[in-house]
Amino acid sequence: MQNKALPFPIGRVELIIMMASLMALNALAIDIMLPALGLISDHFALPEVNDRQWTITSYIYGMAIGSILYGSLADRFGRRPVLLVTIGIYTGFGILCALAWDYDLLLLARFIQGLSASAMGVLANSIIRDRYDGDAMARAMSTIMMIFMIVPITAPLLGQLVLHVAPWKAIFLVLSTAGLACFLWVITRLPETLHPDNKTPIEFKSVTAAWYGVIFNRNSFGHVIASGLMMAPLFAYIASAQQIFFDVFGAGDIFVYIFALNAGAMSVASFTNSRIVMRFGARRVSQTALIFFILVSMVHFGLAEAGWINIWSFTAVLVPSMGMVGFTGANFSSIAMQPFGRTAGVASSFQNFARTGISSTLGAAIGLQFNGTILPLATGFLVCGIAALVLIFWAERGKLFRRVQTGVTAKDLLPQG
Repeated sequence: MQNKALPFPIGRVELIIMMASLMALNALAIDIMLPALGLISDHFALPEVNDRQWTITSYIYGMAIGSILYGSLADRFGRRPVLLVTIGIYTGFGILCALAWDYDLLLLARFIQGLSASAMGVLANSIIRDRYDGDAMARAMSTIMMIFMIVPITAPLLGQLVLHVAPWKAIFLVLSTAGLACFLWVITRLPETLHPDNKTPIEFKSVTAAWYGVIFNRNSFGHVIASGLMMAPLFAYIASAQQIFFDVFGAGDIFVYIFALNAGAMSVASFTNSRIVMRFGARRVSQTALIFFILVSMVHFGLAEAGWINIWSFTAVLVPSMGMVGFTGANFSSIAMQPFGRTAGVASSFQNFARTGISSTLGAAIGLQFNGTILPLATGFLVCGIAALVLIFWAERGKLFRRVQTGVTAKDLLPQG
């Protein structure tokens, strides 16, 4: 079902592509860096081999902390102005990253860039929630994820191409160029999606009440935490991928292609999800994918523990694992957002904060355990998958594979007062 409370001059296709492009600024800022991590480590003479991971992790920590800010701002001032300001900050700090003269400054600039870029996920989620609800929202988010995943597929290759013609600092200028392009697109094409009647003052009481609603809505909270647990192995893999392929397998020449294959699995999963979620429901699809993820992770762990892992067996278990993450991400997020209409901005903000905070902290912890083998990563995949299933079982009160249609109620759409 589509919410048509406000006239909307741009079509569904353009809206979805725009939201996917905004979210892709985050993926671009993370994945385009991967081929350059070794060069950054050498340039700044980093003392520990795992220190290079902070180029990725500092950005992700910024995303986590920033997520808490933008929901309230967007519910008060609207989606569009907050979006424009944060894209501008993202663009400016990309330039500062290129000019950084020491590693600490680079990490600070990356952190602030991530802090601003976290608005993309929060606001894209809120804008889609302004327009859709229920399984229709899950379908829209799946389509966005499908388009969004083109960037992780191509970003490392783009980074490698930049390194062929320019120093590693030029990669940050590419990020700023992408940010500028999105800024111009939004300012010329995107109208405000928040209905004026639904604007909410920034009051401590109202914000904490919305947070309370997220935390103490059992189903929503469980899906948010489970989503963070599913993203943690992904972040750990991204942070340590350059070391795994270059140092463990000696496969640096094919790194960008295998990384693209794994990202492609997530894209195919998101495409498939967008086609089947309306038929089977977000719960059935995501819970089936989660169980399959655990089974594949058991194989992954067994191979790593036995020492039977090589570049091809690693790829063989990683591809389906990433595919299952593609099935769970959009569905868990849409289920978690279903109870919230009028406070979608604050709800999305808090959920992104919790989700990214959990995934970045656990992902960094798993990645920093890298010891020249795949075992820490394989262990992280399995433990996070099992923990996510326990959370979903708790959130659904032990009733899995249900078909539940939950949309916006009339009460949700009424203004405060």
